[in-house]
Amino acid sequence: MPKTHGEAESNKMLQLNKWLTIATVCCVMTIGVVQGKSEAAGMTDVRGHWAEQTISQMVQQGLLDGFPDGTFRPDDSVTADQFVKIVLLAFTDKYPNGERKWKSSFIQTLSASNQSILQQDYRDFTFKPNTVGYWAKPYLDLASDLHFISKGQFSDYKAMLKREDVAEILYYLLKETEYLEDEVYSLKAASQFGDLQSATARQQKFIGEAMTKGIMEGYPNGYFGVGRTVTRAEALQIIARLQTKSKRISVNSGSEAFIKVVPTKDGSYKKLVFPDQRMLQAYDVMEEAGKLRGSNYDLEETTLRLFRDAEAKGLAMSGATADVRNSNEVSLWLDPQFITYGVTVHLENGTLARNTESIRKFTDFLFGYDADIFYRQFTDACERAAAKGVLETTTKQIGSYSVETRLEADGKTIIFSIIHS
Repeated sequence: MPKTHGEAESNKMLQLNKWLTIATVCCVMTIGVVQGKSEAAGMTDVRGHWAEQTISQMVQQGLLDGFPDGTFRPDDSVTADQFVKIVLLAFTDKYPNGERKWKSSFIQTLSASNQSILQQDYRDFTFKPNTVGYWAKPYLDLASDLHFISKGQFSDYKAMLKREDVAEILYYLLKETEYLEDEVYSLKAASQFGDLQSATARQQKFIGEAMTKGIMEGYPNGYFGVGRTVTRAEALQIIARLQTKSKRISVNSGSEAFIKVVPTKDGSYKKLVFPDQRMLQAYDVMEEAGKLRGSNYDLEETTLRLFRDAEAKGLAMSGATADVRNSNEVSLWLDPQFITYGVTVHLENGTLARNTESIRKFTDFLFGYDADIFYRQFTDACERAAAKGVLETTTKQIGSYSVETRLEADGKTIIFSIIHS
């Protein structure tokens, strides 16, 4: 049936409204994109700058704003409080309404205690500066509670931030969210900087970490820039590498094949670089040796501690004094820097009976066909020391290892240092 004039007009109006709606949506989307880009692109002093792309991306994320006169001032120095704020906001997603929320990937990197701090103590955190009082206090309090900074780290958070100070913040941040690099190798890698020795030993550790992680780099003159302030552009470049690992600078320690991330004493993790495949395998064997004692062991970095029972372990783990904390029966250990293996025994009744299987697991791997020769020397030394309380320090060759046997002054602690010849 042919359409009436009224029906035809009605269809025309529907089609027109449909196209107007589509056009409006497209226009809004286009304006949103243009506004997002123009906020950074409109800054007159950013065009052609070496960090132009990074600045544009970070401004769109709302990490650092420009100035009312239309400039960004990329080469101005950044202050300590500004940098702490940028670091925290870098781990958030910003929504169209301006609200922020922690990235789920960031939450997952945190320890259980830090997750609890965010979810309980800071569940109402707004990600916004104070409008009354010191504007940066919310950010500094949170960063301190998460152990990214210490409360007294800076005497003045409004001071211009130096490069070694940034490295320190990165060190503790990475310790909480990733893992630390092998300190020996990171310092070796950082020794290329001509001004490294002008930093304190503590600062050198921070610089080595930031450099080996590929987050900070030196200048074309071969210097790190110790004592030099960090510019706004440099700060955003550092944050970009912190956010996205693919943007980090590849640093080859020369021993990348022999690495392992291990637990540390404070419950975090660090990367260890082993000198060869054998010591890397020895670490795995040492871990297996601990499991032979059920749950009565603790593995921290390159030391495995074996305890009499669960009660003894609990006391040692929460001990108030060094003696209590070191009250384990046996330690199996590695020293990658000096390519040394070891067994330390505290001579008490039942110590050897409880721990023989674990000790043999470790030393059988090391000595192979010569394992029985070592174990005879081991048991003989332990028996003589337990009976007399004295033992002459000796060094004997067993297979390809030089074994030093030494009794400590307490007459109860005997140490077997096993060095590859």
